[in-house]
Amino acid sequence: MTLRLVTGAYLLYLAAPILLLVVGSFGASWSNTLLPSGFTTDWYAQLAADPSFVRAFETSLLVVAATCLVNALVGVPLAYVIHGAARAGVRFAARLVSLMPIAVPELVLAFGFILVFSSDTLPFLGSTWLLVMGHVVLTLPYLLNVLLADMTALRLDEMERAAATLGAGFWQRFRDIVLPGLRHSLLAGLITVAAISIGEFQLSNLVAGFLNRPYPVVLLQAFYGATGFACAATVVLLGLAMLAAVAGALTARASRAGA
Repeated sequence: MTLRLVTGAYLLYLAAPILLLVVGSFGASWSNTLLPSGFTTDWYAQLAADPSFVRAFETSLLVVAATCLVNALVGVPLAYVIHGAARAGVRFAARLVSLMPIAVPELVLAFGFILVFSSDTLPFLGSTWLLVMGHVVLTLPYLLNVLLADMTALRLDEMERAAATLGAGFWQRFRDIVLPGLRHSLLAGLITVAAISIGEFQLSNLVAGFLNRPYPVVLLQAFYGATGFACAATVVLLGLAMLAAVAGALTARASRAGA
């Protein structure tokens, strides 16, 4: 009984801020009270009509799509090389390097980007492609960990050796064994990448230009205006995160069903 009460209280603690944001996004006014008063959908209409938020939303979708694409093109070959490294020390060093973006604070990475790409030699600070590359640096380790874990669990190296003894070449093994075997883990990893990229703020706030700011960066300015507008803008971001979570759950279920 006590465990249920503690669990229920913890879930309520997690859900309460989200529920209040949703309620506040439909409240006509909210000032110094626990709950808003009135009901309106005008905040969402204002949000949809605000050109800065529309542009930021489109920028976020573009950055997320490009980040997932680059992760897929780079992550699968890189995970394959790391997993197939002959020496354990090489595998450990490669995985350690790949995990550095997780261990290093995002502000440090952002300052590094500013120093390198604001120079006369590389004047790319504020460009969309640099924002995408920053998101790739932050998210690639998550995809690599998913791919490497599944490569080990599925014993793809043993399957490849068996196929090689039957005369299958490298590209044939990669196409017929590696890629099909990693389809579920690749999709699950990319959903994680998308979820992280959608909500990323610290690096984006320092690296993005004024005209290509992603949604979380522009969202900050909403809190200097009406509370209902800020709640509506935040609920949109929460909705994107929820879509990624649902997609991840469905992918995991499909993976278990196909196993």
